[in-house]
Amino acid sequence: MLEEFKKFALRGNVVDLAVGVIIGAAFGAIVTSLVSDIIMPLIGAATGGLDFGNYYLPLSSKVQAGLSYADAKKAGAVLGYGSFITVAINFLIIAFVLFLIIRGMNALINRNKKEEAAEPPAPAADIVLLTDIRDQISALNRALAKAS
Repeated sequence: MLEEFKKFALRGNVVDLAVGVIIGAAFGAIVTSLVSDIIMPLIGAATGGLDFGNYYLPLSSKVQAGLSYADAKKAGAVLGYGSFITVAINFLIIAFVLFLIIRGMNALINRNKKEEAAEPPAPAADIVLLTDIRDQISALNRALAKAS
């Protein structure tokens, strides 16, 4: 059973998937930082200093107005739509980057397929010989038909 598990765990697809998950997690952290540390502050500056991360609707009477989102969550139930907006922007950026990567990979694959399809393989020697024999028989038949 251990040998079977070792075969499974070291199979190429499993290792590739593991590498993809690790790189995806690292890429997710980069995009999260990009959105929360660069994009959202720029949007906040353009909209007059708004911090989307602190936008929420209190759902409990225990939550006082003016608290930060983190403090409001500690005080009671809140609906944090600002945090949701930030996460949605993270998702859109990740989805767009993945779209560009897959689009580029497909273009590369299609270019390779076109190059392969552009050069048809040369016919085999026996096919060339049989084609010549067929053409000679056709020419001979035409000459005999004209002579009769």
